[in-house]
Amino acid sequence: MTTDLRPATGTGPPPPAPPGARPGLRARLARIDLRVTPYLFISPFYAVFILFGLFPLLYTLWVSLHDWGLASGTREWAGLENYRYLLTDGDFWHATVNTIGIFVLATVPQLVLALFIANTLARRMRGSTLFRIGMVAPLVTSTAAVAIVFTQMFDRDYGMINWVLGLVGSGDIDWQASRGWSWVAIAMMVDWRWTGYNALIYLAAMQAIPRDLYEAAAIDGASRIRQFWQITVPMLQPTIIFTVIIATIGGLQLFTEPVLFGVGTTNRMDGGAVHQFQTITMYMYDNAFTNDRYGYGATVAWALFLMIIVFSLVNFLFVRRTGGTK
Repeated sequence: MTTDLRPATGTGPPPPAPPGARPGLRARLARIDLRVTPYLFISPFYAVFILFGLFPLLYTLWVSLHDWGLASGTREWAGLENYRYLLTDGDFWHATVNTIGIFVLATVPQLVLALFIANTLARRMRGSTLFRIGMVAPLVTSTAAVAIVFTQMFDRDYGMINWVLGLVGSGDIDWQASRGWSWVAIAMMVDWRWTGYNALIYLAAMQAIPRDLYEAAAIDGASRIRQFWQITVPMLQPTIIFTVIIATIGGLQLFTEPVLFGVGTTNRMDGGAVHQFQTITMYMYDNAFTNDRYGYGATVAWALFLMIIVFSLVNFLFVRRTGGTK
């Protein structure tokens, strides 16, 4: 019996187009769709960024090269004069030291505490959902309300903190007048607000770690502390880098908490009588809007922008090195 091996009529792939033949309209549209559609999907982000991010950034650079006043209407070209003055401006460097000091006091305990809280919430415990929801409570609280409450708590004469210190025999602390203690008070506001936020980010990352790693480590006799340092922390390194960079950006732009902490002073933007807790953003605002030095305020803004980039890169490299990745 013979078998007909010829293909049936109408089956099989279509014959290839002869050399030099132009593709059909549908094929050309499919090719254009394949190449252009991804850019169309991401274009809204870049359009918004150019409008509200890149343009203000470049315009601020242009303003910083001028002797620019909003109330006076001055528009005179100054070149790099504002930047030369910035390098010798003692008030700017004083505000820079304040900003870095508050940033260190707030960020380091905040991220370390968030890591341990997340590790605790990752275990099986009663009411874990309630505690996780409680971590979000500071985020839905108004920053102004938080600052006002903490300012009352750190009041020199009637504050709760000084009352507690008096119970253990310590003298009253003038939190607003002291440079170091005012940093501590503001840092505690920041920590209370953002520790839970970072803890939830760490918790989400911890739940993505395979449980097999912990089971194998437990079989080998590793304690929970060793599992935390040998498994959890290395696996969380990308998340830790993310939170460090975000905390760096927010910490160097600190504004609301120190401004409201200075409620009752003559000029809240001064950050105290001797600028003991004046941050860079407060100094920028004071120059641009209070003293009508908008051009110099733009210069301070650009200096802060460059400082954030440098600090973020340093923190990124530091976390990578300490984590042991190349």
